[in-house]
Amino acid sequence: MLAVARPDLSITLVEPLARRTAFLSEAVIALGLESTVTVVRGRAEDVVDGTPAGADVVTARAVAPLDRLAGWCLPLARTGGRLLALKGSSAAEEVEAHRAVIADLGGGSPVIQLCGSGLIDPPTTVVEIVKERNVVPSGSRPSGRAAPGRGAGGKAGGRDSGRGRSRRG
Repeated sequence: MLAVARPDLSITLVEPLARRTAFLSEAVIALGLESTVTVVRGRAEDVVDGTPAGADVVTARAVAPLDRLAGWCLPLARTGGRLLALKGSSAAEEVEAHRAVIADLGGGSPVIQLCGSGLIDPPTTVVEIVKERNVVPSGSRPSGRAAPGRGAGGKAGGRDSGRGRSRRG
C-alpha cells in the first residue's frame, strides 16, 4: 500500500462495494494508517464534491477503456494534477483511440510509462495524463453527446468496482 511506503502523503481510497470498503477500513486500522488514509464508499463520479482542492494524483486500475477512466477520474484531480491509469499491453492503441475524448475532458497528451522493467515480467504499463484545465460538468454537455461511460439515456454502463481510486497528496 502506498500509504505504508509514503506516510507523508494524505491518501483517499474510493471503493463502491461495501465489502471491499470494510476490508480497506480494517486494513487501514490494522496498519495504523488512520491519520493519513481515508476510505470512502462511493463511485469516483459521486465523490468529486468531496475533493474541493482536487487530488494531486488519481490512480485507477485497468477496469474500463481509457476514455471512461478519464471521464471518471480527471474531475477528481486538480488542474496540474495527474491521472495514472494502470493499463495492459494495448495501452498505445487505447491512447490513440481516445486522445480526442481525453482532450475534451481537460486532459493533456497521454504518456505511456513502463514500470518495473527488468524487475517484473511483464512490466506494468501506466498511462499518465496531466489535467490541464477544468471542463463543464458532464451533465451540462450539449445534447446528443453522451458523457464517457454513459449511454444516450444517461444511465451508467459498463461499471466495474475498484475503478477510480484516488489519492490526494
